[in-house]
Amino acid sequence: MGNNPSRFEGKDNPVEQVSWFDAQTFVKRLNEKEGHNRYRLPTEAEWEYAARAGTSNVYYFGDDENELSKHGWYRENSEGKTHPVGQKLPNPLGLYDIYGNVYEWVEDWLDKYSNKQISDPKGPSFGSFRVLRGGAWDDSAGYCRSASRWWGEPKDSDDYDVYTGLRLAFTPE
Repeated sequence: MGNNPSRFEGKDNPVEQVSWFDAQTFVKRLNEKEGHNRYRLPTEAEWEYAARAGTSNVYYFGDDENELSKHGWYRENSEGKTHPVGQKLPNPLGLYDIYGNVYEWVEDWLDKYSNKQISDPKGPSFGSFRVLRGGAWDDSAGYCRSASRWWGEPKDSDDYDVYTGLRLAFTPE
């Protein structure tokens, strides 16, 4: 991309201070480089499905927040900064850093959850705020749960000191 906007730079640290628009630019350039259109931000439902990894608990590893330090970087163990990715335990799908370190943009606009049971819900087609998932290094354990959500304006990269990055979804052919 030509620059690293991160406050906490490190060879293997997550890139943060990324706006939703920055994430979209990255996705576009990556798809152009690869010669296809298979990378994208996940929907909010896809993100949560991947985070839960087949469980229905507060965290994919259970309901005990005291176990979070084995799985993610958050206020209690981060020493006030991000950390290199992949140092904590992965979830059952092999995904690292689902909880904490940096919030991750998803494709969806913010909307209230429906009370109806819906399979693979899609967010609204417009709005003012985009959804962020996963929590960050400076959050309490309660913000680093599978169901926790935050939001920001798409142009914001450091709104309210929320450290924002991204996780890509890949659509196979």
